[in-house]
Amino acid sequence: MSANELKNDTTSQGCPFGASQVSGSGDVHYHDYLQLDKILNAQFPESDKLNASAHDEMLFIIIHQAYELWFKQLHHEADSLVAIMRQPSLNDNSPELQTVVHRLNRMVVILRVLVHQIDILETMTPMDFLDFRDMLRPASGFQSWQFKLLEAKLGLKFEYRHGKEYYTAQLRQEHVDLIKQAETNQSFLQLVNDWLERMPFFDDAEAWKELSPSKTNDIHPFWVAYTNSYSNSLAEAEKNNLEAFHEVMFEHKETHYTLSAKANRAALFIMLYRGYPLLQLPFQLLNNLLEIDEQLSTWRHRHMNMVHRMIGTRIGTGGSSGKDYLKSAADKHYIFKEIAQLTSFLIERRRLPQLPKAIEQKLGFAAPSNSPEGGRTHSTRPA
Repeated sequence: MSANELKNDTTSQGCPFGASQVSGSGDVHYHDYLQLDKILNAQFPESDKLNASAHDEMLFIIIHQAYELWFKQLHHEADSLVAIMRQPSLNDNSPELQTVVHRLNRMVVILRVLVHQIDILETMTPMDFLDFRDMLRPASGFQSWQFKLLEAKLGLKFEYRHGKEYYTAQLRQEHVDLIKQAETNQSFLQLVNDWLERMPFFDDAEAWKELSPSKTNDIHPFWVAYTNSYSNSLAEAEKNNLEAFHEVMFEHKETHYTLSAKANRAALFIMLYRGYPLLQLPFQLLNNLLEIDEQLSTWRHRHMNMVHRMIGTRIGTGGSSGKDYLKSAADKHYIFKEIAQLTSFLIERRRLPQLPKAIEQKLGFAAPSNSPEGGRTHSTRPA
């Protein structure tokens, strides 16, 4: 192969794209496709402008630029999830729900990367940071509008924010407007509520006729049986849980809930009977939401500990109380805490009420009546 042939052979150069010329579009070059001129020339350390020596400022800039790029990708995923979940009909055994679960899982993996990036940042010592820290004022990570916007899109309500009178104070007006608009739009958590409310199994009275009817028409016979099992599973010191169970699952006395009682019952049912084929994807969806909250919490606490290591009790460059502010926000900003609280209402498998055969068949584990050996059906649920 000649030198020119070798130069034009992208496969022999190990090009990760395996790119070939598309008719009419011209050659696509790796450097141009990734806009590397813009990216690689987007680092302007303040210490260089002042002819000061601060070697680690480059690391500081690149780490935070990488964070903002990952935030952009998280927005890309979150917007697609909202578009899918906004559909009036979403089959629980469909490519759409599989896509939702897949993209939620991708968000979890990205958040893990964000946590691990702190390992790189922590190779910078407090003295290394002091070389350029004062040059950053009043810039601060508190001004990351993309992160606040992501929280709003996912479902963090304004009234749940720590320092809500302050959290947009240092942002540019166009970014404040984006966040406020997201807070008025239907969030992903609200769409999850609507999806859960559409679970149809409890509306089919004929399918549940095997269970003893409720003494009151207000509570479904399954939940009467489950409440009894749950109550019997509680230790003496846990008896107060029964009051919380009734409030969350049936009453909702307070007004700050995002998930309705009906949605909570559906979510708990999915957690309890997740082994059935039709409930496996819905369970993965709920579990991914808990994982997102866990990773966000881990990131906040790692960030808080890193800040304490770097500046101790000093205030942040943006004027916040530094570690104390971060700790309060980390303790309060749980987006999917209503789903997490349902784990308090789980019971052991051996105590679970036996589902009627008609419901098992809908969930995909019932044996057809004409099959002596049993079998498996895989039905779908209408929205």
